Amino acid sequence: MSDLAPPARFSRPGPGGFLGYVAVLLLVLWAMEGAGWSVERLVASPPKLADFFARAWPPSTHNLDRLAWKMVETLQIAVAGAAIGIVLSVPVALLAARGVLVGRGVNWAVRTLLGFIRAVPDLAWALVFFVAVGLGPFAGMLAIVIDTIGYCGRFFADDMENTDPGPAEALGATGARRLDIAACATIPAALPAFVSTSLFGLEKAVRSSTILGLVGAGGIGIELKVGFDLFDYPTALTVILMIAVVVIGVEQIGALLRQKIMGPGR
Repeated sequence: MSDLAPPARFSRPGPGGFLGYVAVLLLVLWAMEGAGWSVERLVASPPKLADFFARAWPPSTHNLDRLAWKMVETLQIAVAGAAIGIVLSVPVALLAARGVLVGRGVNWAVRTLLGFIRAVPDLAWALVFFVAVGLGPFAGMLAIVIDTIGYCGRFFADDMENTDPGPAEALGATGARRLDIAACATIPAALPAFVSTSLFGLEKAVRSSTILGLVGAGGIGIELKVGFDLFDYPTALTVILMIAVVVIGVEQIGALLRQKIMGPGR
């Protein structure tokens, strides 16, 4: 019977591994303390949530046309910002991709810049652009542009680095310039991955644009903030449901397009 016993799922950790587990546990506990973890408040939350949904249901249908136009504005911010950001990401990615166009020093500098862009939240970028262009959807669109460059620029670079080097090496053997090799071999080989990454970037832009209105960058987010500020919970619930429907719809469309482009399982 002992020969039929299933193998152990986890090996016994050594002293170093055990100390590592303890360190991770202490780190999580420290983070939870800093985040204000409270069992009492968590236990007391269900009645408050039930009261919120009782006061918010049914969702409001007043001013539905105005809310719909705000959602359209949100999509305009997302699509325009993502489109511009995706186009600008290609030359940035060419500078960030190792062994494609420029040397490692430039690669490192551009990748560091892309890391900085990704590290700053899109809400913070929106606040920065408020100073430059003022409140409104234009600032939100510019924030989406920068956020998309940070996201797509990094992954476009990785996509180019992961292409088959054979065609590029063959062109290089004929004396072709690096720019010609990138345009004729590297980018065409990475194009399906570019399209897939761009669709993810669009989905990310739609999710981001729905909350940029919270800081005055236009779109549906301001309606959500006003609803909660005025305790108009039915309107707030309507906005939440609209956001959920639009974001899920865009994600489903993106998944279908990626499946057609990249094949099943992508």
